[in-house]
Formats: sequence, structure tokens, C-alpha cells
Amino acid sequence: MSRVSVAWDRIGGLVDAHERFLSGAQVERDVRGPILDSWKRCRSEGVEPHDVLLPYTPDLELDDRLIRAIEPVLKDLTASFSNMSMTIALCDAQARMVQRHGGGRQLLQRLDEINFAPGFDASERVAGTNGVGTALAGRGPIYLAGREHFSDCLQPFSCAGAPIRDPLSGRIEAVLDLTCLRGDGDPAMLRLVREAARDIETRLLEQATERERALLAAYRRACRDTDGSGGRPRHSPPALSSSDPENGRVGQVDLAVLREKAEELLATPQRTLDTVALSGGREATLLRHAVTGAAGETGAVVEVRLLGGPSLRHAGLTAPTKSGRPTAPTAMPLTAVPATPSSVPGPHVRVLPRADGPPPPSAAAASPALTVVGPQPRPRAGTEGNGSDSGSVDGWVLLVGEPGVGRLAVLARKRLELLHDASVCIGTTLDVTRTAEELAEVTVPRFADLVVVDLPDSVLLGDEPEPLGGQTPLRRVALGTVREELPVYGVGDPVQYVPSTPQARCLETGQPVLEPVLADAEGWIAQEPARFGRALTVGIHSLITVPLQARGTILGVASFYRSEKPAPFEDDDLSLAQELVGRAAICIDNARRYTREHNTALALQRSLLPRGRPEQNAVEAAYRYLPAQAGVGGDWFDIIPLSGARVALVVGDVVGHGLHAAATMGRLRTAVHNFSALELQPDELLTQLDDLVGGLDPAEPWSVEPGHPDPGIVGATCLYAVYDPVSRRCTLARAGHPQPAVVGPDGSVEFVDLPSGPPLGLGGMPFGTAELELAEGSQLVLYTDGLVEDRCRDIDTGLDKLRAVLASVGREPEETCEAVLDALLPARPADDVALLVARTRAMGSDQVAQWDLPSDPAVVSRSRAAVTAQLTAWGLDELAFATELVASELVTNAIRHAVGPLRLRLLRDRALICEVSDGSSTLPRLRRARSEDEGGRGLFLVAQLTERWGTRYTSEGKTIWTELPLP
Repeated sequence: MSRVSVAWDRIGGLVDAHERFLSGAQVERDVRGPILDSWKRCRSEGVEPHDVLLPYTPDLELDDRLIRAIEPVLKDLTASFSNMSMTIALCDAQARMVQRHGGGRQLLQRLDEINFAPGFDASERVAGTNGVGTALAGRGPIYLAGREHFSDCLQPFSCAGAPIRDPLSGRIEAVLDLTCLRGDGDPAMLRLVREAARDIETRLLEQATERERALLAAYRRACRDTDGSGGRPRHSPPALSSSDPENGRVGQVDLAVLREKAEELLATPQRTLDTVALSGGREATLLRHAVTGAAGETGAVVEVRLLGGPSLRHAGLTAPTKSGRPTAPTAMPLTAVPATPSSVPGPHVRVLPRADGPPPPSAAAASPALTVVGPQPRPRAGTEGNGSDSGSVDGWVLLVGEPGVGRLAVLARKRLELLHDASVCIGTTLDVTRTAEELAEVTVPRFADLVVVDLPDSVLLGDEPEPLGGQTPLRRVALGTVREELPVYGVGDPVQYVPSTPQARCLETGQPVLEPVLADAEGWIAQEPARFGRALTVGIHSLITVPLQARGTILGVASFYRSEKPAPFEDDDLSLAQELVGRAAICIDNARRYTREHNTALALQRSLLPRGRPEQNAVEAAYRYLPAQAGVGGDWFDIIPLSGARVALVVGDVVGHGLHAAATMGRLRTAVHNFSALELQPDELLTQLDDLVGGLDPAEPWSVEPGHPDPGIVGATCLYAVYDPVSRRCTLARAGHPQPAVVGPDGSVEFVDLPSGPPLGLGGMPFGTAELELAEGSQLVLYTDGLVEDRCRDIDTGLDKLRAVLASVGREPEETCEAVLDALLPARPADDVALLVARTRAMGSDQVAQWDLPSDPAVVSRSRAAVTAQLTAWGLDELAFATELVASELVTNAIRHAVGPLRLRLLRDRALICEVSDGSSTLPRLRRARSEDEGGRGLFLVAQLTERWGTRYTSEGKTIWTELPLP
């Protein structure tokens, strides 16, 4: 029962809602959903509420079969309203009124004034929202009260309408409507009209059962007249076997195959013969015979004959009785029934049991979809069916059918197969475009000859789509067709439907639209008359458009066209299209949500990765990062300039994918930067990082949302290398990471024998280091495991392949990256990949000056003189004063506060580097001297004169370094 409030209508609530709707305001909270959908359809069709003109068609009639089923119901319904002012209207499937019954004089007079009378059209596209047109457009019962009508002239009435469907085909054959004045309206009218429609549909089904019985009786009479057996049984009926061809029995699988082929034969009037291969090397022939009943019913019978193998025994033929129970088994020989070729498209079949099986349900409860008659044997002449001849032929009646319904049975099975295939083939990936393409691939050509899918750009990007309407710009993302060069928009083209098109109405109302005859759909042609006119010329003739709706959100629209198949789309096709598109919409929404999460994680990770190459001269570097197909991971790399013209190369990997892995990667990368600023050795840095990961792993209770436990850092690996271009030495340490590769200038490839420490976070185990001297021009290749290992390839195979690719002379780092990825990266990587290639450089003797000094205050003046002379040789006289002062302060401090030998070094790199090394591990501190202090201003002066300064520890002590920018 639909919920309405007549009192609300009387106080004018709907008046205001109707006016606000016409002005473009949102009225979803004020108007029932089916009524609002109807208003939107009326607006799209251009219906004017104050100006309604109803077309008139004289001499309308319904099919005799419908009239016989409708008349008794209308007679009873009219009698029940004899004391009420209620009109009963019967309309055809185009909403044109055929009959009108009952109603008082005043009601009929007012209905005549608005042309709600026989012959006039009451469809939504001309009359607006009303009981007849809305029930037909919405394909279901509807009740309207007063102001819910779209047109002003219909607002004084209340009405209830319901479609009448053919119970076999599902097509809407007519519409029944009850109409009264608004003051006499009652929501109970909806229940009455719905029950009346069901009574009519029940009578239509009973007619089909009676015709089937008449066809079977006619066939039996024809066989009896031809054979003269009088229906006498010839054999006892043994049971069927599941699979026993050696005993001459039809297996259940074979019988199912025979039934399926018989249905197809009955549904094809042009064919009369078919051959079916069965188990055991046997072959069956299906024969189709036309049958005409005593009352003129036309139908067909399929007879099956088995060839090869022993003679078979089957149950006798049973005819359905009016009670629905079979008569006694009757055997009869099967011969061709003399009849003219049938022009009917197929059978109506209903399942009948074997004679040895349980009794069937009553006829009223029997399914109208399929009947098996028999099996009934026809023994070979001279053998009487005793099985003595291996070449004997057995035959029996398999199916009896009524015109047209066999086609429906075949279509129903094909639709089920299509739905099954769609559930398997649609949604195999988490890609929006590919999912739309899968919908087109599944439905062409089995369901439609042309399928197009249009989505807004926001869905393609993974964003939440705005509410879609008729004017929303879309983009064609998928197109499937049985032939090329159709006059339609191509893939990638922008599409914006005009309000009159079925697609615009579909987006506006969220309901599918069926246009069985496109030549009559003026709104569709209005989209682009020239293009769509050519589409009609090349044969496109029928359309179904369905909104892609998932979780209450419309994501786009899918349109199905027919051009090669002559039959237009039907009501059952509309239901099938809704089911197909509904499944595709869920998959597209899943892919959209995944795209959004993937893009978010990718944006986060890219923001955390290096955005460019830092300025340094120690190595020439190239790098690549490629996210996994399954999602963003936690791989990262880094190039960190260090003091003394050195550089740190880092590659790491966090286990897992998604936002958590990307965020963890960012935390670890930041930690590595901070630890590297402390000038720690590689093994010490990994130890500090290991302690940090162990402390970060357990999630704090206050930071975990209910129902979403924080997985913590489930695992991470790291490789840290420091290269010094002065000594050309590289120190490396790793924590559970793959070995780095070194490519010599001659193209030789070696994997560094580097001690493998445990992954980060385990704790308790020391990390080993390796130190090697690299020739200038060597390439150091660092990578993550996703490059050399996947589900189809073990790590040893990947390393061998990497070695083969790297073995090349004179290749640039960028070229090395491209060659490695082209050779090792799969088409759809399961894990993300980080690759870093660094070609080493060396600082020549012309860039380095070094002096070993004794711990004697007298060497301070000599150090100032040496620095000045060296800067003059390098052409850096402008820096002489500042550098001389810095060197003097650092040497003086080392002599006063440190022990051991001193070393002064100048490096001419991107900046002028001045270093003083000593044997002490005491860390100098910068402090502000008070006005009365005599000392403590040395480091303050150094900090003011230099761009950067700091301290790093070595195995012999420490080094204080400074950098002055070059002029």
C-alpha cells in the first residue's frame, strides 16, 4: 500500500511543492519518490501543466484473448462499484483508452471535459502524471491524489492504475485504472486495482493451460488414426538411469540435453529436424511436427528418436487432465503428423512427470515455462522393442508446445547464462574504464548490437560524483559494437545529453528507459538530428538506457542498442539490462573507490619522496619509482649530501601497501635524514633506525579508532651507503635489504658481499659494514626486492637477469634505469619498485689541499699563510680573509682543547670546504660570550663567517668542517 496523505494535499502542501518543482527547486522531502520521478519525466518530455492536448485514435480494440480474460473481472468490479461514483478505464499498452465503465453522471461529465474517454491518449508524455500513464511508465501500480497530478486539469481527481501483463512473456498488454473525484479518493483503490489486474493475469494463464491440453489431445488423435493402436501400451515403463547407456537407458544428463535442444527446435519455426550426440556413441534425432487442435489451436510437437546402441525402454505418454494429474501411461507409435508447416515461432511447454514418477502438482501451480511429454517409445518394426537389434530405433514424444512460448523459454535460459557470464567477467580488475569495457564485451552481441557507457570525469578520477542530471557533461569510456563506423560518439568523446533524450530522463529520475522503436522517439533524435538520423538509416532501431547506480549514487549511464537483431527490446530485456548494469555499477563503484584510495596514497608517497636531485658533485644519479598495480607501497630512496663533499645513498622498503605503508615510509625517511645530519656511520645509523622502528611499531591506544586496529610497522628493510669522492671509498650497511650491485667502468658486474643484518624493528642484532674502493666512473646500483623477485620468479633468477642487463660499458645512469626496468619489470608489477643508480666521481689533486700540523701554537700563523697561498692558486682571493680567520680559529681551538696530531684540509667543490681534524671526541659547542668574558667567541665568529658548519666523528677522532660559498 502506498502511503499518501490526503489531508496534506487539502491544506495545499502539494501546491507549493508543485510550484517549487516547476521553478527548479529541490522537493525530494515533500513529494513521494514515484510521483517525483513522474514529474521529472514529464518535465523532460516538455509537458505543460496548464496546456494539455490529448491525441485521439478511433476504433481501438484489444486482442480477443485479452477480452475473454478481462470481461468477467470487469463485470464483477463494475458491480462492486454500483453504489459509488467510480469509473473503471481499460487502456491498451500505449495508454490509449479502449473501454470505460461505471461512474456517476457528474463524474463522467467532468471526465469528458478533459477528454479522459475512449479513444484518447493518457500516456505521461501527453497527459502528465496520471493513473494510466504513470502505471505504464513506472511499470507498476500507482495511486495519485489531487495535486500529485502534473497537469492542472487532472488535479480534481484521484486515481489508481495497474498494468496487466502476459504471464508467459511478461509484456504489458493493457492498463486498468480506477478514477474518482478527489474527495471520494481512498488509498484502498490501489489494492483493488492491483487485485483485479492479478485476476486477469490468472485467467490468461488458465487459457494457456487449456490450449496446451487441446494440442496434446489433437496429437494423440492424429497418432491413433495413423497407427490404429488405439493408445494401447506396448512396454512396461522402467526408470531412467543417471548414466547407463549400456543398459539402454537414457541418462539424466542426456535427457537434459535433449530437452534443451527440443526447446530451441520448437522456438525456431524454420527448422523441423535436429541431430544431438549423446553418451555411449549414440545419436538422437529430433523431429518437429505442427499440430492443430479441435478448436483451431496451433502448436508443435517434438519427437525424439535414438539411433545406435540397444533398443531403449521409456515411460508411456501421459496427458495432463483438468485436475493437473496424468492419465494412465499410454504407448503409441510416433509418425509424422500430417499438418501444414507451422508459422508459429515456438512452443509453450510445461513439465509432466514420467509414468513411474511421483504425481505432479496441480495445474494451477504448474510452471508455464517447460513441459516434457513422455518419454514414449516407438519400437522398430519387427522387433517390438525387445532390444535384440543393436541398430534399432527408439522414439517418443518429448515436448508439446504452444505458439511463441518456446521462444520465451529459450530466451529465459539464455538470459540466465548471460547473467552468469556477467558475474564472472565483469569486475575482474579495479579499473573503472576496464570494468565499463567488460560490460560492453559481455553484452555484445548476445544482448545488444551496440553498447555505450558514459561516465563523468569525476568517477574516472575516483572522486565522489556530483548529482547527475540531464545537463551533466559525461565522457564515453566504453563502446562495444558488432560492426564498425556506426554514427555514434567514440571512446573518449565528451557527451552532454539534451533534456529530451532517454539518457537525460534516465539520469534525472534514476529509472531505466525503454524505447522499443527509436524512429518514434523524437527526444532521442533531438540530441543531434543529423548524426542520429544516420543511425536510424543504418538500422539502429531499439534502445534501453539504464543508470549506473550503486549505493544510492548515480555514476553514469549505459545504453543498449539493437540494429542487427530485428526484434525490438521487450520488458524482460529491460529487467535483464537493469540486472547487468546493476552488477557493473557495483564493480565500477568499487573501482572508483579503489582509484580514490590509490591516488590518495600515491599523492602522499610522491610528496614524501625526493622531488629532484640535490646539489652535489660526488655522484651522477638517476632514479625511478614505480607503484605496484595492487596499490602504493612503502619503497623509498634518497640522495643526501653530507659534509666533506660526501654523499649518502639510501634505499628502503616498508612491507605492505596503502596509506599506512606510505605514511610509515615518510616517517622512516625523515628519521634517516635526521640521523644522517648527525654524521653517523652506516652501521650506527641503522642501529638508531632499528631502535626507532621498534619504538614506533606498537600503536598507542589513544591513536587507534574503534574497530580499526593500527597494524603498526610490520616490517622494513634499508640499505645505507656513504661515498667519499676524495678517497673514492664507499662504506655500506644493510638491514634485511637485497645486495647492491657495482658496475665497473669496464662493464663488469659484482654484487657486494655485504653482511645482511636483520630487518628493522627486530632489535638485538648488530649491523655489519663493508668498505670498498670504487674506480671513478663505477655505477652503484641500489634497488628494492620488487625489481628482482615476484610470484613467478625467485630472487636468484632475478639477480642473474639483473647482472646480465647491467653488464654494459659507457652507459649513462638514466640509460641504465631504462634498461633495467624494461628487462625486469613485469607488465603488472605486484610490488612497487625503487631503483637508484649512482655513477661515482672523484676529486682530483687540484681540488684538494691538506696539511698535517703539530699540536704547537706556533703553527697557527703558518696555517694562515698556507691557506692564503692555496686560495691564491685557486683564484679565490676574495675568500682569503674569511677562510684565513676560520682556519686560524679552528686550529687554535684544536691545539688548546684537543689531543693528537692535527690536520687542516681545503676542498674546492660547490663550496669552499675548510676542515680541521684532531684526535679528540669532545664536541665543541657554540655559546654566546658575555661582555666581560675574554674568550668564547671563536665558534661564534666561525658561524657568522661561514654558510654552514658542523662536526663529524671518525675512527681517529673528530672533524670540524665549514663551508663558504664560492664567489
